[in-house]
Amino acid sequence: MTKNPEALLEEEQQIAERYQAVLERIAQAAARAGRAKEDVRLIVVTKGQPLEKALAAVRAGARDLGENYPEEGVAKMRVLDQPDLRWHMIGHVQRRKAKLVIAHYDMLHALDSVALAQRLEHLAAEAKRVLPVLLEFNVGGEQSKFGWPAWDESQWDALIPDVEAVLACEHLLVQGVMTVPPPVDHPEAARPYFRRLRSLRDFLARRFPQASWDELSMGMSADFEVAVEEGATWVRVGTAILGPRPPKKPTA
Repeated sequence: MTKNPEALLEEEQQIAERYQAVLERIAQAAARAGRAKEDVRLIVVTKGQPLEKALAAVRAGARDLGENYPEEGVAKMRVLDQPDLRWHMIGHVQRRKAKLVIAHYDMLHALDSVALAQRLEHLAAEAKRVLPVLLEFNVGGEQSKFGWPAWDESQWDALIPDVEAVLACEHLLVQGVMTVPPPVDHPEAARPYFRRLRSLRDFLARRFPQASWDELSMGMSADFEVAVEEGATWVRVGTAILGPRPPKKPTA
């Protein structure tokens, strides 16, 4: 059902208010950790949201937008055609969808295998571009999550060959690490996972000082303030700004 203009305007105002509220919560969390609010950047996650909500976020001031599915993001890009918008691929990328990422996205937060890295490297070389990427690690041990296994710190040395292989890709610019922790009942319960990712980042920075490891992409609607306190430089917030995603339409 199409919303009437009054309902759309009210929804847009609510999104603008929630967007500003999230920015304020980020600033307060940064202050608690002795950090500058400018050190934390907000990605508004438009995954699964209708175009009008994404547009409302842009009108509220959002410039970094995140998508989980390459095609869905590209469809939004074609309508929200603004040169100052930056699009982040934050979900798992199938190798056959890698070309869309190279062609349309400004940054990949979820590089999770050497095979994907090599596919992206080939396509980026053909396109004559360098793609900024973050390495995704599974720090919670969930079998359903993507990312290199990193929940057992005693096994971190086993990650070294794969990280070396990714760093050898000349058209991929590694800038840091990313994780999606297990769902928790209380934000504080996510803190150990964020600390583990930060420790892993420091471990990799010592092993590979020639690379940049500045970025920590962690924290979502339920726990982003704790993530900021633990050093996040990117937080990925969707429902806390845009509201619940509409239910998926059943397929025939």
